[in-house]
Formats: sequence, C-alpha cells, structure tokens
Amino acid sequence: MKENHHQEGDALDKKSVLIGAKISMAQRSLFWFLNFFYPAFYKVDRTYLKDMCDSIQAFVEQNEKRILVVNVPPRHGKSFTATGLAKWLLGKFPWKKLMTGSYNETLSGTFARQVRNTIDTRKSSRNNMVYRDIFPNTKVKKGEASAQIWALEGSEEKSYLATSPSGTATGFGANVLLIDDIIKNSEEAYNENVLNKHWDWFTNTMMSRLEGDDWKIILIMTRWAKGDLAGRVIEAFPDDVKTITYSAIQEDGSMLCEEVLNERDYKLKTKEMSEDIVQANYNQKPIDVKGRLYNDFKVWDTKPRDKDGVEIPVMTLNYTDTADTGKDNLCSINYFVHNKEAYVTEIVYTDEAMEITEPLVVDLLYTGSVNRSIIESNNGGRGFARNIERLMKSKYNDNATVITPLVQSKNKEARILASSAWVGEHVYMPHNWKNKFPAFTGEVLSYQRKGKNAHDDGVDVLASIYEQITGKLEITIQSKTGIGLVPSSRRKIRKGSLRNL
Repeated sequence: MKENHHQEGDALDKKSVLIGAKISMAQRSLFWFLNFFYPAFYKVDRTYLKDMCDSIQAFVEQNEKRILVVNVPPRHGKSFTATGLAKWLLGKFPWKKLMTGSYNETLSGTFARQVRNTIDTRKSSRNNMVYRDIFPNTKVKKGEASAQIWALEGSEEKSYLATSPSGTATGFGANVLLIDDIIKNSEEAYNENVLNKHWDWFTNTMMSRLEGDDWKIILIMTRWAKGDLAGRVIEAFPDDVKTITYSAIQEDGSMLCEEVLNERDYKLKTKEMSEDIVQANYNQKPIDVKGRLYNDFKVWDTKPRDKDGVEIPVMTLNYTDTADTGKDNLCSINYFVHNKEAYVTEIVYTDEAMEITEPLVVDLLYTGSVNRSIIESNNGGRGFARNIERLMKSKYNDNATVITPLVQSKNKEARILASSAWVGEHVYMPHNWKNKFPAFTGEVLSYQRKGKNAHDDGVDVLASIYEQITGKLEITIQSKTGIGLVPSSRRKIRKGSLRNL
C-alpha cells in the first residue's frame, strides 16, 4: 500500500515538475506560450510557426528597428498569432501599453475581448491551467468592463486600446502598436481611396499615439498589392523596417505546411481566384495593379463555325521565344487566327534547360498540328530552330510544320507597349488558362508598364503575334536550305505578307 502511495507521489511530482517547466518556458517564449494553450495548432514540428513566433519575440526584445512587417498566407495562424502576441506581451511586460488595430470596430472589439477574457479566466479545477498560472501578476483592473479599452491592476493609465481606421485613439498613448489585417477584400485592396485612408490613419493617428524611447510597431497582414499598408510602410521607412515573409509555395515547389494547406487544397481554393490575388495573398508577390499592362484576357470555348454550324478549317500557328540568357524563360504559344483575332490553344512557358525545352516544343508543335512555327533565334537561340526541325523528323518522322528562324531587331519594350491595346482586345485565351498555364499567367498579369519586371518573355510573344496578324512584322529572316541555316541571305517581311495566314 505504501509502495503504491509512493509511486503515485512520484508520478505527481514528475507531473508538477513538467508543468512547472512548461510554465517557465511559456513565460519566456511566445511560441511556448501559444503551444501551452493551443498545442493542436502550435505544434513543434510546424517549424514556420516557431520561426515566426521567435522572430517576432526577438524583434520586440532585441531589435533596434522600430517596425516589423509580417506577411503570412491565409489560414496559417496570422490573426491567431496576433491575439496570442497581445496576451503574451501584457503578461511579459505588464507595464507596457498596447494598442491594436483591426479592420473595423466589430473585429477590434472581438480581438480585445479575446485578450481581456483570457487574462481574466478563473480556474475551474486544479488541473485546469489558465493564464494566471503563467502570469499571476497580470490582472484586469476591477470595474474595467469595456472590451475596447481597459487597464491592468497596478497601472494608473489605460493599458490596452482596440481601434480601427473608423475608430478613435484620442487620449491613449502606446508603447506597442499591433495591427492585424485591416484590408477586407480585393475590392478594398484595389481602391485607392481606401488605401489612402489606411495610410492617413496609420501616419496621422496611430503613429502619433506612440510614446517612450523603445516603441514598436508590428504589422501582421496578408499582402494584396504594392500600395497596401505593408507595401507603403516598407517603401516609406526602408531603414527602420524588418520584414518576415512566408509563402504558401516554397522555392522548391513544396508547401509551407502540408497540414495547414496541402497542394490539392491550394489548387482547389485558388482555381477561380484572380492570379494577382493568388500571388499576393498566398505567395507574397504583390503587384502594382494601377501600373500593370494587362488586367485580364478574353476567353474562347469552341472553334469558329459557319452559319450551318460546321467548324471552319483554320491554320494553327506557333511563335516561340527561346531563352537567350539564364534569366529568360522560354515561351512557345500555339494559336489560330480567325477574322484577324488570335485564339491561343496551348502554351509552353518554362525556365528549364535547352535539353528539356527542345522536346517540349517539339511535342507542342506535333500534338498541336502546327502548320507554321516562327522561332525567334537571337543570341543563344540560333541553334534552337535547327534542333527543333531535326527532332521533329527523328521523333515523329514529321515535316508538316514549316519552321522559320527569325532574328528580332526592334526594341522589345517598345514593341510590348505598342501592342498591348490590340492584344488586350483581340487575343483570346483558352478556357481555364490561368490554371493550365500558371507561370505564364503570373508573368503577363503582373507585367508593369513602368519599372522593373522580372520577366517579359510571355508579353513579348504576345507582341509578336500582334505583329504577325496586323502585318507590322519587322523581323530579319535567316533563310535556310534543308536543315542548315544560311545567315548570309536576309530579307524583310513586307507589310501584309502574313495577312492570309
């Protein structure tokens, strides 16, 4: 009997030691604080969450910079971490004054109640661990019934204020400003008046409330566009901002966290979503919506038919821009022309090496029954057309596709800009093109009229299609005999020479 009591006592002692260790870790660490209360989400093997929490904590405690911008994909614990941070800060640093900003008064009130109620939670049993087990000296002052603004015991001033761009911060000073997602949807994100209102609220109201010699601003949000609050903060205060960024899709193609968002669900959720929103929200690649060249493209479903419903025969054409340098992508587009409108059928868009891209283009031409392919052969691409013709014969024993190598002589940027109005009105993409060709879509829908662009290969091919159809093609052709190219013979394509293609 005594032995059983002794064993039970040892078990209780071990449990007490374990709980004591967890409490001590939760006091010192934001991640372990969140893990203590929400272990099902803040799992140790979710490394991005631990990294995010540790980075936020290090910024608060050690970093000399004033502003932290944290960009996280949807449903990855962004707001969860924001409310947890507020709770932990008031326990770890009860003398600090905290101001939080949310989208509207309803959400800011919800945020505030979650923080206040967690601090105020009483134990219902000995084994029920609550906030006061970790931070016993942090208590909401009696009589502070408001959810929006309240004080902690021992403080002569208000300790916490929750507000929004439509709320007020009058009479409240803060050491820490925590802003959690103040954009509701894409309509707001692309509304210049709304974005300007957010900026005025941030600079004229919120920043004026900060006090002390160690104040901090923490902005946790999903990116939308370059002009959103995170983007403007980074641009306005480049030397005072630290950024923490997490993309749903990693550089190697894997997901940030398969348990939180797997590849299948990602594709399903983003299937009908605008590509610019997908890239900004999930992969932290916001674009300047006002400055982009194309907003979207028209879509076609069925090939043209005559008045009797019979499908009209069309020639399938192709234009290929090879990857001239290591930074370029290969872009090859199959399309047909009807009534001087271009209907895209298939696209290959890749940064793979030539030994991969050559077979891809060969398959594209053969399976698409392409009648004529024009291959832009500047610089490193001069042998590409020759290899494509050779592979068409060796792999498919096919010479039905007439392959014409070309050297582009006009300024690329000027061509792209000059063609954009026509391309936007007269180029039709196939149904579901954004999902079929995501890399191509990402380039053409983010290409900026002014400023730097990472890639221009897709928009360049669209410009070339415009030039072919409208008879404005000004490209030097290298004539050929058989498979070999003879660069000494050159001529210009005269205006109108491709009108009947």
